[in-house]
Amino acid sequence: MKTPKILITGATGATGQTAVKTLCSLGVPVRAMVRQLDAQSERLQGDGVEIVKGDLTDFDTVVSALEGITSAYFVYPIQVPGLLEATASFAQAAIEQKVSAIVNISQITARRNSKSHAARNHWIAERLLDRSGIAITHLRPTLFAEWLLYLQQAIKEKDILPLAFGDGRYAPIAAEDIGRVIAAILNKPDAHAGKTYPLYGPQELSQYDVAAMLTNVLGRTITYVPMEIPAFAALLGEMGFTAYFQQHISAVCQDCRDGVCSGTNDLVETLTGQAPQGMMDYITQNKALFMNDEGRKVTAA
Repeated sequence: MKTPKILITGATGATGQTAVKTLCSLGVPVRAMVRQLDAQSERLQGDGVEIVKGDLTDFDTVVSALEGITSAYFVYPIQVPGLLEATASFAQAAIEQKVSAIVNISQITARRNSKSHAARNHWIAERLLDRSGIAITHLRPTLFAEWLLYLQQAIKEKDILPLAFGDGRYAPIAAEDIGRVIAAILNKPDAHAGKTYPLYGPQELSQYDVAAMLTNVLGRTITYVPMEIPAFAALLGEMGFTAYFQQHISAVCQDCRDGVCSGTNDLVETLTGQAPQGMMDYITQNKALFMNDEGRKVTAA
């Protein structure tokens, strides 16, 4: 029988970092798969985490990364195509290495008839993993609180929150909370085999609500600017995002307007024993990221 060891892919990413940190705090041996060796991976190594450099599109490195692993977290970047190929490779490698459990991160909009290529691919990827014979747990989070980081410059420089979500409401969830869920399931995966968990933050909000929270925390008026979906997609293009991501987000914006991203539940607290972070807390915690030069001067004074 294998000695328990968990592989975290995307280990320096938003969800992976917290998953690694939480598992280490529980005394669980962790191997972190990273795309490049840098300061972040060095910090993980300094904390006693085994580091492997690899790419989810390279089957041989995935097989190597999964050697001796009992359970694993699978995440693929939403900004680029290739999810289905990476999922198939990961599943085959996990079968060969006799991995017993996988936590797969999908998204709340994943469904057969999604207009988003990425969201539909996530649904197909779920089905591929289900056929692996491995105990699979799918996570379907709603939109992340970290969405604000895409719009950091507009908030800092123009005091606006430009989005195409209309009047749609959803309960933003922080990546840190998802990371704790990942760790909790991987630490004791048996009870979660075959489950799909929709994950939400504690409170449904509109972007008007989010703008009001930014205003409150930053001490200056931040205005939500509702955009039409094609105009927002064009803005993402100007910001350097891929055509694949623009197509995905265009569909997500419509889904948000249609209520697909809405809902709340207590799963984060049930699975981790800790309530999820609210949006006001997230903004307060990350206040420095959205302050303009004038705000920094006032704070320094």
